[in-house]
Amino acid sequence: MKLGAVRPILLSLAFAFALGACTPRLQPPGPGLRAPELTGDRLIARDGTELPLAVWRPDGPVAAAIVALHGFNDYRNAFATVGPALARHGIATYAYDQRGFGASPHRGIWPGDDLLVNDFADAVDLVRAHHPGLPVHGLGESMGGAVIMAALAGAAAPRIDGAILAAPAVWGRRTMPAIQVALLEVAARIMPAIAGRNEGLTYKPSDNIEMLRGLGRDTQVIKETRIDAIYGLVGLMDRALDAAPRLTVPTLILYGSRDDIIRSGPTCMMLHALPAKTPWRLALYSRGYHMVLRDLQAGTVLADVAAWIGAAEAPLPSGAELPAARLSQACPAEPG
Repeated sequence: MKLGAVRPILLSLAFAFALGACTPRLQPPGPGLRAPELTGDRLIARDGTELPLAVWRPDGPVAAAIVALHGFNDYRNAFATVGPALARHGIATYAYDQRGFGASPHRGIWPGDDLLVNDFADAVDLVRAHHPGLPVHGLGESMGGAVIMAALAGAAAPRIDGAILAAPAVWGRRTMPAIQVALLEVAARIMPAIAGRNEGLTYKPSDNIEMLRGLGRDTQVIKETRIDAIYGLVGLMDRALDAAPRLTVPTLILYGSRDDIIRSGPTCMMLHALPAKTPWRLALYSRGYHMVLRDLQAGTVLADVAAWIGAAEAPLPSGAELPAARLSQACPAEPG
């Protein structure tokens, strides 16, 4: 056999060996099964894992409650301005550090979709028990929105009265260039533990510069991301995008026209996949960015959230709603 014929075979074998050499790392489960519990500052999940919790309550009677899930590399403090603003409308907000983020165990290590989904389900049940008879909603920012979507499409969907998805992370493999998907697959197996700093990027997540600077100084925000954590996030986004046709609860989607992280193509694919019978509404903010809950116009956005929770069919105060009838004009059916 000639060397020219052997070389591609050897390269193929080396490539296959490299793919099998490492696997993306996942967190281990918690110390043992138990009944989930909410303490003053902890969500104790069904496997015994303790997740730091922050709660913002109204001064007066509680009219509704929210379980709030932060985005990738963030933590419960993502709702430090959201919680007090909603409390002024009689809404209690419960936000916990999702596994691998903030002060939770195994920081920086991807937990796997199922653990994230189970934690959300536990939190919803516990918050509902704390507020019997009151509506309980899920609020997810970016990755948090993907967790909620995945949970709602599962066999044991949490019993929430509505979902608020702020720039939900639906940038799955179907919407990525093939070369990007292939490189991620290889990198996650050859060098899963390699971490890159989250700096030098050209995107603009918000126009709230002081808030962004605060995140840069916050030691609880992850600044170096493992490749296998990115791989895990992409898998979750796949699952969220696939979940869109099975969402049935009332849903408010918040999206900024200037979002260059979860761009319009994947978001449009998600919107077109939502069932026609699902009572979903889209608020499209012309000056909004990815972190629409914390942009400079966040007060406008949060007033819409509070109004929708109070009356899901009433007009949004901002007037930013894009009627479903205009979706085909404003949003292409395929990602671009």
